[in-house]
Amino acid sequence: MKKGMVFKAFVYFLSISFLLLTNGFPRIVAAATEKGFPFGEMISKGDVKFEARDKVWKNVDPSHFPIFQGVKIKTEKGTSILALTDNCQIEVGQNSLLTFDRNDRLHLSQGSIDFRIPAAATIEFKIGNIFVMPYRSLQASKSPSVPLPKIEEAIGSITIHANGAVTVKSLQGSLSILSQDRVVLASLPSRDSVTIPSVTVKSPSRIMVAQAGETAREVESREKERLPAWLWIGAGFAAVAAAAGIGIYYWDRHEERERNERIPICP
Repeated sequence: MKKGMVFKAFVYFLSISFLLLTNGFPRIVAAATEKGFPFGEMISKGDVKFEARDKVWKNVDPSHFPIFQGVKIKTEKGTSILALTDNCQIEVGQNSLLTFDRNDRLHLSQGSIDFRIPAAATIEFKIGNIFVMPYRSLQASKSPSVPLPKIEEAIGSITIHANGAVTVKSLQGSLSILSQDRVVLASLPSRDSVTIPSVTVKSPSRIMVAQAGETAREVESREKERLPAWLWIGAGFAAVAAAAGIGIYYWDRHEERERNERIPICP
């Protein structure tokens, strides 16, 4: 008799527990979905921190740190290696600041990164108002005989200089550099580099102003050599005034010569 009552109580307990678990499960799923799941992990060495809340930074676990959307990470005297779920690998240099705006977009605010992007991955890097991503051909063909262009793994680096210029290097694969309006600023082939001036990085621009292989020092030196706009305007006005003065002088000489020719010469 006692055994039957214990068994019934145990069944009732399991039933109530199952109902409570069933009622609470949707809330658990909703909370997990709202928070988001990590799409990568990071291992670190040295002084590396993350923003726990607004302007409050805490040290990361050097052996394992999950990467969530919106997390901000800064390396001071340390380095980090990020491994994402799409097999992308990103090495973060010292004195760098980055965040993931989306699962497939890394926003680099300062410092440098080295990256390895598989052919099937779709990640992009945002630096100021420019975007860096693996080159993807948009050409389509209805003919099945036309071979598709080979998409290879992209390996390269991005460095933000002290003057705000950005150098992009490609060790393998082609890279595309786009403006904020998704206008192509440069197409970088394999084993090449390009430096984007700070004026293009900080403000939207549709003009390609960088040359492949340029360094940040060369770009800065060229920008310093440019004369201010008011000097060019002043020089233009001076040239116009000089030309007008010369024209008036020769016109007066011409008028004087004609008057002398009209005066009769007495014998």
